[in-house]
Amino acid sequence: MARKKQFKAESKRLLDLMINSIYTHKEIFLRELISNASDAIDKYYYSNAGHVDPSTFEIRIEPNKEARTLTISDTGIGMSKEELEENLGTIAKSGSLAFKEQMENNKEHENDVDIIGQFGVGFYSAFMVAKELCVISKKDGSDEAYKWISDGDSGYTIEPAEKETTGTTIILTLKDDTENDDYSKYLETYTLKDLIKKYSDYIRYPIKMNVETSKIKEETKDSDKPEYETVIEDQTLNSMVPLWKRQKSKITDEEYNQFYKDHFYDYADPKRVIHFSVEGNVSFTALLYIPSHVPQGFYHQDYKKGLQLYCRGVFIMDHAEELLPDYLRFVKGLVDSQDLSLNISREMLQHDHQLKAIASRIEKKILSELTNMLTKERETYEEFWKEFGLNIKFGVYNNYGMDKDKLQDLLLFYSSKDQKLVTLNEYVNRMKEDQKDIYFVSGSDVNLIDKLPIVQTLKKKDYEVLYLTDEVDEFVMQTLMTYREKTFRNAAQGDLDLDSEEEKQELEKAKEDNKELLKFMKESLHDQVAEVKLSNRLIDDPVCLTAGEGLSFEMEKVFANMPKDNPMMPMKATRILEINPNHPIFETLKEAFSSNKDKVAEIADVLYNQALLIEGFKIEDPIAYSRKICELLVK
Repeated sequence: MARKKQFKAESKRLLDLMINSIYTHKEIFLRELISNASDAIDKYYYSNAGHVDPSTFEIRIEPNKEARTLTISDTGIGMSKEELEENLGTIAKSGSLAFKEQMENNKEHENDVDIIGQFGVGFYSAFMVAKELCVISKKDGSDEAYKWISDGDSGYTIEPAEKETTGTTIILTLKDDTENDDYSKYLETYTLKDLIKKYSDYIRYPIKMNVETSKIKEETKDSDKPEYETVIEDQTLNSMVPLWKRQKSKITDEEYNQFYKDHFYDYADPKRVIHFSVEGNVSFTALLYIPSHVPQGFYHQDYKKGLQLYCRGVFIMDHAEELLPDYLRFVKGLVDSQDLSLNISREMLQHDHQLKAIASRIEKKILSELTNMLTKERETYEEFWKEFGLNIKFGVYNNYGMDKDKLQDLLLFYSSKDQKLVTLNEYVNRMKEDQKDIYFVSGSDVNLIDKLPIVQTLKKKDYEVLYLTDEVDEFVMQTLMTYREKTFRNAAQGDLDLDSEEEKQELEKAKEDNKELLKFMKESLHDQVAEVKLSNRLIDDPVCLTAGEGLSFEMEKVFANMPKDNPMMPMKATRILEINPNHPIFETLKEAFSSNKDKVAEIADVLYNQALLIEGFKIEDPIAYSRKICELLVK
């Protein structure tokens, strides 16, 4: 009987850490063992290039419910007694890394070596589900086979064994089920098939298993009532060649779309497919999708962004958040890199600078695709914008505007010119020669904004106005501040300085002649307004409400919708009531001021409430307002 050897103290501590702490899910063990088996076949293939038949390579899974064993075997290079001792007797020692370095020195195979298992300790993840591991291995070129057995606690033994073929067989004796852990599920065919599909679908060698299936009996297949029988079929459980590894020219749109719908659970085709590879310090392939609609639960706090991450076709994680900036969180897809450094388990990333390098290239590629879509497929881009424009706007003002320069040319806003979506570049290109500012007005609806007095005034003066309908829009403008040296200007705020010298002089004279009237109206409105003044801003309308410098009306509404305990509450914009000196109502005010100041106060109150309604504010007492209008009508 073989003498039992003890794990080294540091190895024993690491093994305990492996089993209890490192891996998030116990099911990972199958991925690790299959990946190791794939490594072993890789080594055999590259060591015997041109002298082996690749069709003989396979990984086989054999569950045995009666014995409570799960067997994973490969037709790889196998291990000698010394290698069993070295690789399995000392935890965190892997032959794959040394093999990879050796093969890379051989220029003939420099670009062919694709070894997954340079991570060392994946084999020991099996102890999460097994109370005993038995490894039987026969080295390529050797007539001897050896058996390594361990319970992961009291050490291990190595002894001679019988094995006809080259390769390695790992037999896991599963732990007994407990109230919290169902280890028996790893003997169920459907569980094994699901795990292989999830983690190891793109391992390059066939993963096979005998599977019970129901078939029509041959002699009854043509009858009205066919009979079925249970048969054992040898099935290949993995697809082996991932879609993203195939040549783009040989992948159809239907294949891209179906892959997206199958893997990312969408019922609709994506708006755009982005498939590209990068070679360099960090090499990777990315298959990305821009959805055609907002994903389900997208605005819920539990929504997870990020791309699926693979390393050489082996699934690592489902949501690698580091690969996408927040403003591109709607993008679906995956990244497969052969250069990621993974620490201990394939779930733990060792160097985040590699992910940052990949993320930077992905971000640039997506923005390039969006720019191309905007330039060459305007209608398609506008459809995208209606679904995800808010995210792009969020990217402008998030992180103190760090990304605004790369996003500003992707922005779209409705415009007073035909009420169509325009870019900032399009707006500036058609500005009047003497125009210094980019005018915008905020509101809840394009049609309502278009009817605002200031918009009508600007349109008659042949100035284009951007209509901001999203709550975030003014944050965007404040973050951008300028575009192509033009300043963003809220047309409903402050003095726009659009009058000619003659118009300015006439207005100043009217202000001087009626300063007592304007002062009285301000006093009658008390602290509801900061000022009542005459303005050439109005053409057909009698009155409007403008905000002073600082907070705009739209920002006031945004803050008003925030939770009542928000530190920004309460915040109100400065209100200025502007009167049209050329409107008949102003003549009425002047006449009443000399004979019936009470009527002036009533008209001022009605005009103020009208201005509030025009700006989308609620009036304080709608019943009193209605009665006052009726009283004025009958006087």
